[in-house]
Amino acid sequence: MSLKVKIDADIKTAMLAKEKDTLTALRAIKSAILLAETEKGVVAALTEDVEMKLLQKAAKQRKESAEVFATQNRADLAEKELAELAIIERYLPQQLSEEALKAKLTEIIARLGVTSAADMGKVMGVASKELAGTADGKAISVMIKTILA
Repeated sequence: MSLKVKIDADIKTAMLAKEKDTLTALRAIKSAILLAETEKGVVAALTEDVEMKLLQKAAKQRKESAEVFATQNRADLAEKELAELAIIERYLPQQLSEEALKAKLTEIIARLGVTSAADMGKVMGVASKELAGTADGKAISVMIKTILA
């Protein structure tokens, strides 16, 4: 079942249950999917990889917005963004734990033969591709810096 079909079904369920916050988050996801489908140059349906990237982008936007609202003492808006983030995360694959991320990155570093922080770009490129969807780019970057330091 594609993400769009799943979101449509969940929107109907949220409407029937009158869950306003859930409905807002699901409509935002659906909007992002529709925009991606109608982009210039898109011929076929969205692939699962593209759908995951859309979800990751939406989740990242919610996290960043919540952080900004929290620093501006707008707890009400930060709470709303975090609630939407929780709903979006239901559709994302399970994120790696810190220990699992460290183990995977250590294995990638050993495989590439990287010994210094100067070669961090090589590791980031490979790690970003291999861990796409299961780890945030910022978390990957921080962990690589920690391992190579």
